[in-house]
Amino acid sequence: MSKLSQRLAGICAAFATTLLLAFPAAAEDPTADTVLATVNGVNITLGDIIVTRDGLPDQYRKLPDDVLYKGILDQLVQQEALMQSLGSTLTKKDTLALSDARRNYLSNVALEAGIADAVTEDAIQKAYDAKYKSAAPSLEYHASHILVDSEDKAKALFKQIQDGAKFADVAKANSTDGSAASGGDLGWFGLGAMVKPFEDAVVAAKVGVVTGPIKTDFGWHLILVTETRNAAAPAFADVHDELAKQTQKDAIAAFIKSVTDKAKISRSDVVVDPALIKDLTLLSK
Repeated sequence: MSKLSQRLAGICAAFATTLLLAFPAAAEDPTADTVLATVNGVNITLGDIIVTRDGLPDQYRKLPDDVLYKGILDQLVQQEALMQSLGSTLTKKDTLALSDARRNYLSNVALEAGIADAVTEDAIQKAYDAKYKSAAPSLEYHASHILVDSEDKAKALFKQIQDGAKFADVAKANSTDGSAASGGDLGWFGLGAMVKPFEDAVVAAKVGVVTGPIKTDFGWHLILVTETRNAAAPAFADVHDELAKQTQKDAIAAFIKSVTDKAKISRSDVVVDPALIKDLTLLSK
């Protein structure tokens, strides 16, 4: 080999070494313990990045992987350096905040594990059957009303109807709400759709007989129930998500109760002014 060839070979070898230093080789079979950086001897691992990414809001997790990788690694390095700069001088507030964060995180871990198998299709179907198929049929009501601003006005209109005026005509001429245009017709509704005094009057009313005056927060009502019918159960698909949320809510409440019932809990007799929860100066005493 000529001297020129040897020199070129040496330059190429040096350039290749520079490239390897600038671009480290990909890790073989990386694990959560694979070290990506160290800060004063403390390791930042791939697992640290995975956990941090998993806790990000959705809009950030949708960023490209290479952007997140670099951003999170830089953040963890900076945070570790900042944390170490404190040394061992933690305040009481710092210690309590760390304890609270740990308790909050681990209680959620326990809760997620405790209800992991609670919200199943079978459980949702059972909730549907219990609420709609096994329950006694409820009534729906078709009613009309006349709404006015005083009891005296309602009584005067009631007398007009007793004297032969048609309910719908009186409603169109006098009712102060949007149903006036349709003769006071409120359509079909079930229990829970109307305010309590109005609903109670509807339930107690006889079909075809005007009831009132009834006072609510909206004013004074005359009510005419024209029809009733048994309420049809909603389709399973229409209430699936609502029942799933309720099933989860019930499972959470049941699991929390079971855990706290097993725990040995005692509450102090010490009386503390509730206003003290705002006093941060207590943390420095």
